[in-house]
Amino acid sequence: MIIKNVNLETVCGITSKLPENTLPEIAFAGKSNVGKSSLINALMNRKSLARTSAQPGKTQTINFYNINDAMYLVDLPGYGYAKVSPEVKEQWGKLIERYLHGSKRLRALFLLIDIRHEPSANDRRMYEWIVYNGYDPIIIATKLDKINRSQIQKHLKMVRTGLNVKPGTAVLPFSALTKQGREEIWEQMEAILEDKKEPEVE
Repeated sequence: MIIKNVNLETVCGITSKLPENTLPEIAFAGKSNVGKSSLINALMNRKSLARTSAQPGKTQTINFYNINDAMYLVDLPGYGYAKVSPEVKEQWGKLIERYLHGSKRLRALFLLIDIRHEPSANDRRMYEWIVYNGYDPIIIATKLDKINRSQIQKHLKMVRTGLNVKPGTAVLPFSALTKQGREEIWEQMEAILEDKKEPEVE
């Protein structure tokens, strides 16, 4: 997709009402230091639209990015490493759950996993929870540039096995540094949007 315009249109906090969007939505989830903001910036060809931070847990809201007035890229709150109270983490979980259950336009969900490490208990819990909520997440294995090329297949298998993904689940390696994997992710997104277009009313 050629990015003509991007706009952070809606920011939803714990007490916010979710927007009733008319465009299709594709959401991104991942733990707090997995590189979600860097991925979103890379996908949208922007350097700092999604704010990256040395302090994990920066995304504490659901952020809706309008791309070309054609779709929304939805950035969900990070999980796992944020230095917040269990009560706040629980509220974030409820916010995400409210979105998963409440959005009428959510077409797919991508889950980001650090390719360098075996998926954590939090990663496994998140994957299982997304599946439980009725979605088959597509996996993005981030920080690809941090491992040797010869190790890629081994680490992708580690991610698949660690999450115990369903057969046929796409696992896409990605590097925010080199942008490797960006086109493959967009191809997945465009196929999803094409496949699930709303029927035209005559």
